[in-house]
Amino acid sequence: MTRAVLALILALAAAPLAAEEAAPAERAEDGRGLMEEGARLFFRGLMSELDPALDELEGMAGEIGPAVRDFAREMGPALAELLERVEDWSAYHPPEMLPNGDIILRRKEERAPPPPEEEEDAAPPGPVEL
Repeated sequence: MTRAVLALILALAAAPLAAEEAAPAERAEDGRGLMEEGARLFFRGLMSELDPALDELEGMAGEIGPAVRDFAREMGPALAELLERVEDWSAYHPPEMLPNGDIILRRKEERAPPPPEEEEDAAPPGPVEL
């Protein structure tokens, strides 16, 4: 009988140890599953929040589209001519609107290169006395 009790005690004591060894593997799989589920829920919520804004943007693009096409048709040739005439955009100030509604582009003032500095060690012109 003592052997049976001893075997029962050892079996009961070994069961928690076996459970502790298996738990980290289960936790790792469970943790990965929870992370995946959390990410899935996050993106699903994000999409549900963005859907109305994207629908509104699509509707606005549909309303503005014809006006943009008309603008491109009317102003396209003038903009192409302007692009051909201006070689370097960095040589101009940003566009300015005058009180009468005209838009002008002012050319930046060209800076003259600084005069070359004379070297102090340079020999004076003329013959050198020794």
